[in-house]
Amino acid sequence: MNIDQIEAKLAHLFREPLKDGEQRKIVFWVDKDGEFTEVIDQLNLIDAKIHHLTKHNQFYTKYLLEEDPKSSYLVYTTMELDSEDNWLMDTALYSKIFYADWLSLILSELHIDSSLRMVVKKYEKFFNNQERRRKFAAFNIESCTEENIELAIMSTLCNVKALDFEEILKTVLMDSLDDQQNKYLSLFNKFFDENVFWNYAVDRYGYERDEKSLKTLFIHLLVTAFSQSVDEELIKDLKNFIADRNKTNASVFVDHWMHHTTDGEVFDELVEMAEQEIGLPKIINPLPVEAFKQADIFPCIDRAIIIYIANGLMTHLEDYEEYTKLINLRRSKHYYRRFSSIYEAIYYTVKMHEFFKEHRQGIPQGPAIDLYQTYVKDYYLMDTYYRKFYVAYDQESNHDLLKKLKTLVENLYTNWYMGELGAHWSEAIEREMTHDWTLPGVKNQQNFYASLVRPKIRNGERVFVIVSDAMRYEIGSELAARLNTETMGECEIEPLLGVVPSITKLGMPSLILHKDLDIDTNGQVLVDGKNSAGLENRKKIIETKVADSIVVHFQDVLAMNKAGRRETFKGKKLIYIYHDTIDAMGDKASTEVYTFNAVETALDQLYNLVKIIRDDLSGTNVMITSDHGFLYQRDPLEESDKIGQELDHAVEVKRRYILSQEQHEIPGQLAVDLSSIVKNEHHLTAYLPKATFRFKIQGSGVNFVHGGASLQEVVVPLLTFKNKRAGQKGAKVIKKVDIKLTNTTRKITNSIFNLEFFQTEKVEEKLVPRTVAIFMTDEEGNALSNEETIIGDRISDDPAERTFKLRFLLKSIAYDRNKTYYLIIKDTDTDVLVEKIPFTINLGIISDFDF
Repeated sequence: MNIDQIEAKLAHLFREPLKDGEQRKIVFWVDKDGEFTEVIDQLNLIDAKIHHLTKHNQFYTKYLLEEDPKSSYLVYTTMELDSEDNWLMDTALYSKIFYADWLSLILSELHIDSSLRMVVKKYEKFFNNQERRRKFAAFNIESCTEENIELAIMSTLCNVKALDFEEILKTVLMDSLDDQQNKYLSLFNKFFDENVFWNYAVDRYGYERDEKSLKTLFIHLLVTAFSQSVDEELIKDLKNFIADRNKTNASVFVDHWMHHTTDGEVFDELVEMAEQEIGLPKIINPLPVEAFKQADIFPCIDRAIIIYIANGLMTHLEDYEEYTKLINLRRSKHYYRRFSSIYEAIYYTVKMHEFFKEHRQGIPQGPAIDLYQTYVKDYYLMDTYYRKFYVAYDQESNHDLLKKLKTLVENLYTNWYMGELGAHWSEAIEREMTHDWTLPGVKNQQNFYASLVRPKIRNGERVFVIVSDAMRYEIGSELAARLNTETMGECEIEPLLGVVPSITKLGMPSLILHKDLDIDTNGQVLVDGKNSAGLENRKKIIETKVADSIVVHFQDVLAMNKAGRRETFKGKKLIYIYHDTIDAMGDKASTEVYTFNAVETALDQLYNLVKIIRDDLSGTNVMITSDHGFLYQRDPLEESDKIGQELDHAVEVKRRYILSQEQHEIPGQLAVDLSSIVKNEHHLTAYLPKATFRFKIQGSGVNFVHGGASLQEVVVPLLTFKNKRAGQKGAKVIKKVDIKLTNTTRKITNSIFNLEFFQTEKVEEKLVPRTVAIFMTDEEGNALSNEETIIGDRISDDPAERTFKLRFLLKSIAYDRNKTYYLIIKDTDTDVLVEKIPFTINLGIISDFDF
C-alpha cells in the first residue's frame, strides 16, 4: 500500500460506528519489518492520535490509553502482539489490528501464524498471485506448519485436492519422467523450491541419490516395492534402487497407483519402460517360479509364469494342480486383466490335459447306453474345455505361445478324444441302433411334446418352450448351472436322444405336436402331411393345433417393452420361442470360425430370455431344448477326414448325412433305418459317416457340421426351469459367499503383517462368488496400507482350499496406539462396505521386518 491508501484505510476504520460499550477506536498497526517507520508520523489522521509502541514503553502506553479514554489512537508497533511479554495483549484483543506490509496481509488473509512469516516470505513468488492464494486457502488448514504450507503449495501447483505427498508425487510422475519436460518440476522451480520436493522424496521414500531424476525415482519406488515380495538376494543387481528405510511407503505408494481406476493406465505404460530399463526379465526368467509367484508390480512376472506353465505343458510335465493354483493365484493380481485371455487359454489347456490323464487308459468300448450316459456325466466336459480354449484363443490369436498350445489342444481333442469317442460310439450304434433308434431309459426327441409338454397343458399349466438351434448338450449344461446359481429358480437338465439326421428341418418338427412325422422323396419333412420347414410353417401348425398358443422369434421378444410383452402373451398357455444365434453363425462358411463366440452370446441371450419370462410374464414353467447339436473343430480338415458317397440314387446329400431309398452296407458309414424315428412311408435310410468324417461334396463350410450321429450332435439337452419367488416353499435367496477375517487378535505390532481370511461357504447353487478388496485405513478413511484382493469363488468342500493368507504393508508414519484404525473389506462389484474391523496399531520403533 502507498501512503494515500494507508490513510484512506485507517480513516475508514476510525469512522466505523462505535459498538455497544465502545467510547473510542483503538487500532494497532503491526509493521513487523518496519517498512513504514519513516512515514508513520507523516500521516494525516483527523480522527485519531498516533502513538509508537516499543518494547521499552509498554507500561507507559497502557497508562496513556487508560488515562485518555475518549481519544482514538493509532498504535504503531513492530512488535508481535501475541507475545507473552506484551502488556497490552488484553487491549489488543478488543481493538482493531491493521497491516500495511504485503507479507503481513498475506499471513492475515490465509490465517497463517506470524511465526511462519519467513516460510511464507521464502515462497513469496507463489503467494504473489490471487488465484494461487485462493486455491491455497481452499485447503482450510486448521493449524499451519511449515510442512503443511509446503504441501499446500505443491498441491496447488499440481492441482491436487488434498495435502498428500503421495498424490503430489503421483501427479508429477504421471506428467513425464523427463525432468526437462515435466511441467510440475518447472512450476516448482518457478514458484516453489524443487529441492524441497526432492527432500520429501528422500524423507518419505528413502530416495538417496547424488544425482536425482524422476526416472530413477520412479524405478526406485518400483524396485523397493518389488523387494518386499521377493528375496532381495535374488535381485541384488538392483540393490542401488532399493531404499534402506521406509520401504513400506514405496510399496503402499505403488499399490495405490496400480489400483487407481484411471491413473493405473499411465502406471502400466511407465512400468513397461522401467522393467526394460533395468533388465528385470533377464533377472527373473532364470529364477524358480516359487521365488516370485506372489509378486506383482511388473508385467514380466506374469509373462514368466505364463511361459513356465506353457513350457511345462509342452514338455509333458504333469504338474496340473500346481498350474491351476498358479493361475488362480494370479487372478487377484494387477496384470491378470491384461493377460486374462492367455491365462484362460492356458487354464483350459490344463483342464484338457487333466482329462486326458484321468482317461489315459483310453475311452473304453461298451454298450451304447454306457457310452451315452458317460458322455452326459463326464465326457461332455472335454467339449466345453475345447470351446472355452478357443473363446480365449480368439482374443489373442496371433500370440506365438497360444499357437503352440493350439497344437496340443487339437492333438488332444481332435486326434485323441474325438477319434476314440467317435469310433467307439459308432461301433455301438452299428451293433445296437441302426434298426431301432432308441436307448433304454432315455427319452426320444420326437416324443418331447407328447410326453413332456402335453401333460402340463392338459393340467392347465402355462408352458414356455425355448428352442435354441444347435445348442448342444455341453452348452445346455453351462446354462443350467448358471440358472441354478444366479436365479431363485431350480433348473434340471436331462438328455434327449436326438433324431437322425441331426438337422434343423427334422429336429424342429420333432419338438412340436404331431401324430405323424415323415420325410418325403424330396427331403421335405411333413408334420401330419403338412410342410414344416421354417418358422412360419411351424407357427401355423402349432397355433392351429393347440388352443391359446403362440410362436415367436426371440428377437421379437427382446424388441418389445414390458407392457408389449404382457399384451402379446396375454391369455396364452403355450408359448414357443425360437432362438438361432449359434446355428446362424456356424452354418455359414464365412462365419463358422466365430461359432464358439456365438455360443457365449447365446448363453447370455438365453439367460436373459428366462429372466424376461420370469419377471415380465410371470412364467414359472420354462423348457429349453434344441433341435440338434454340432461338431466343430478349428483346424482345417485333411482329405483323409472325408469319405466318398458311393450311392447312385440319393434323396439328399449333405456333409454329415445322405438320405436314400437304397439299402446297402457301406464301409465307413452307418445305415440307420428311419422307421423308428419317422413314419417312413418311403422307406428311407440315413447314411451317416462314422465318427467325425464328412462326405466329400462341393463347397466350403466343413468345420461346423451337424446331421450325423456323433454324441455331440444327438445328445440334445432338455432344461426344465421352475421359477420360485421369495417366500415360496423351497425358494432360496441368491446370496454371495462371505469372506471373513479369521485372526482373533486386533493389534498390529509390525509394519509388515499377515492376515488370514476364510470363504465361509463353497460356491454352489444360490451361493455366488464374491470379490473383495481389503486394506487398512485411519479414522478419517485415509488408506494406510496396500490393497489386496480375494476372489471368493472356491467350490471345494475342504476348508483349507477356501482359506486365503494375505500380506499387508503399512505406511511408515507415526501411529497413535490410543487411536482406532480399521481393516476395510469392500465388495468390488458394488463398492459396498462388507465389514469394518477395528484395530490398534502399536509399532514401537517402526520396522520393515516381517517376523
